[in-house]
Amino acid sequence: MNAPTFRVISVELYERPVTLRIPFRFGAATVTHAPQAFVRARIRLTNMASAGSESQGASAELMIPKWFDKSPQKSNAENVSDLRTALGNAADAYSSDTSAYTAFGHAAAHYRALLSTAEAAGINALAASYGPSLVDRAILDALCRGLAMSFGAAIRANVPGIEASLTPDLAGFDLGCFLRGLEPRVRIAARHTVGMLDPIDKHDASTGGGDGLPETLEQVIALYGNRYFKLKLGGDPDSDIRRLARIAAILEGLPEYAITLDGNEQFADAATIVEFWRKVAATPSLARLAAATLYLEQPLPRALALETEITKAARAKPLLIDESDATLAAFPAARALGYSGASSKSCKGLYKSLLNAARCALWNRSIPGRYFLSGEDLTMQAGLAVQQDLALASVLGLSHVERNGHHYVNGFAGQGADAAEQQRFLSAHPDLYATSHGSVRLAIRDGSIALRSLDLPGFASGAEPTWTTLEPMHQRATTHEESRLQ
Repeated sequence: MNAPTFRVISVELYERPVTLRIPFRFGAATVTHAPQAFVRARIRLTNMASAGSESQGASAELMIPKWFDKSPQKSNAENVSDLRTALGNAADAYSSDTSAYTAFGHAAAHYRALLSTAEAAGINALAASYGPSLVDRAILDALCRGLAMSFGAAIRANVPGIEASLTPDLAGFDLGCFLRGLEPRVRIAARHTVGMLDPIDKHDASTGGGDGLPETLEQVIALYGNRYFKLKLGGDPDSDIRRLARIAAILEGLPEYAITLDGNEQFADAATIVEFWRKVAATPSLARLAAATLYLEQPLPRALALETEITKAARAKPLLIDESDATLAAFPAARALGYSGASSKSCKGLYKSLLNAARCALWNRSIPGRYFLSGEDLTMQAGLAVQQDLALASVLGLSHVERNGHHYVNGFAGQGADAAEQQRFLSAHPDLYATSHGSVRLAIRDGSIALRSLDLPGFASGAEPTWTTLEPMHQRATTHEESRLQ
């Protein structure tokens, strides 16, 4: 089918506070609470048999401080304010543009201007991408609902109209053929995050949960059955080795497991990465953990990462970019320096994930299996956020994805969702959620997550939040109708 075109009629922004049950550390910063953003968008089709019909879609994501911008000059509140501004900029741009585009066309039309607007306001490219990433998901949800198509079916048929105008390195690559060949998964393994503050065993001090949910790594494994783990590093080889040895002792009881390591921009330079791998190899108690390690994520600060040759550092294990993946030009630049992977995160844009996956397919023609995407989390919360991110990971064919939102927040209750909202999501997605510990929560059974209920009209959700319980965001976009009244 030809990609449908439509106008964005309105974009509404809301939020509600979320309190973490245990603190989470991003690099050198610790987070205990953050607001979650919600977007509701309405579109009007222009080139289909049903031209003139309208539909509505939604998206959500936590506004987490100290990941998008780790500058010590900005407070947590200033970080969140930047994300609100990025959302407001995107909502205004999309809803004030009276042109009809495809879903991808809307993203492409505003991509460069939104980066420039954010830069002028002192907002970096990673934070700037947060705004359009949410608006793109909401309008794609509206489009899928209007066409009665699931997200997976829409992507495979290229209903969004994805093309290479923003990625000239993909010119000549058959994106339609690539998308048709994607095979969504019906289950995906949950990769558990062990944060820098997270207790490892019963000898560690409690981090303050006190709600009966797991705190230690031992408890997590006992309840969820995880076999994939993401271990945060601090960038000091000696202290990291000591901590990894403690974790390895816990994992020794598992018949098999896989590890990813996250440097969170904490390594000083490429030489420190080489030293870290040397010490890992020289530590007998880490032999099994080292063999089970798949890759090291974003070891260098973003200011250095795309200016530093890391081929030698990548000889032990593949390296991938995460925080440095701020624009569509980042992955090719990283590849030239020796990186072989990039992370898929909804907050960076679903089209970026799909285009980077296409790059991997293209590049792997000459070196099969070398280039890859990983599925990473930003404390995705139960509801729209986790469902849309899981659907994206599924259509990309990822076998495992980092999930940590359910560990740091107690499901819908931790978000302040009312009982009716919780029940709606549970009823719509009985394989994805279960009731425990006073909340409807993400269900992880035998280390994996069931995804079948996400295959329904719309972008992976058969329910919506209780909109009347959300707070309007102070940088709310105007609609076309309101613009005419001003």
